[in-house]
Amino acid sequence: MTIAVCPGSFDPLTRGHVDVVRRARGMFDEVVVGIARNSSKSALLGIDERVALARTALAGVDGVRVDVVEGLLADFVREVGADAIVKGLRGGADFDAELPMALMNRHLTGVETVFVVGDPALAHIASSLVKDVARFGGSIDDLVPDGVADAVHEAVRSKR
Repeated sequence: MTIAVCPGSFDPLTRGHVDVVRRARGMFDEVVVGIARNSSKSALLGIDERVALARTALAGVDGVRVDVVEGLLADFVREVGADAIVKGLRGGADFDAELPMALMNRHLTGVETVFVVGDPALAHIASSLVKDVARFGGSIDDLVPDGVADAVHEAVRSKR
């Protein structure tokens, strides 16, 4: 059985993320969506809420589970027995950001990172942009899975 880890902060989970996870599932027997606490980012949504939203959004995808990455991705990859790490790419800037992490994870674990090119119809969707649109009262319903927009708008209201 082949296992892939699809890591990220997923703050919030977007339709682009779901697309990458679904396509990764077509390549691997199991995909573990690893939701990380990213120390370099200030999360809008708490880790428990991000996990719950991802579990709901991905509930209909067999062979996918959601878990929390507590520390280094390399340690998490070892813990779940992953054969690969899967990362989605929207463009060259994503590749430039992801390449050093892929090389470090390979150095630490021997596990390769597989890059999945995102659906061009979703390439404009980034979690940071979704949060910006929401902060200014814009609709994000078509950018995120069902239920996520309400959680984001509520988090934005509570942070004001």
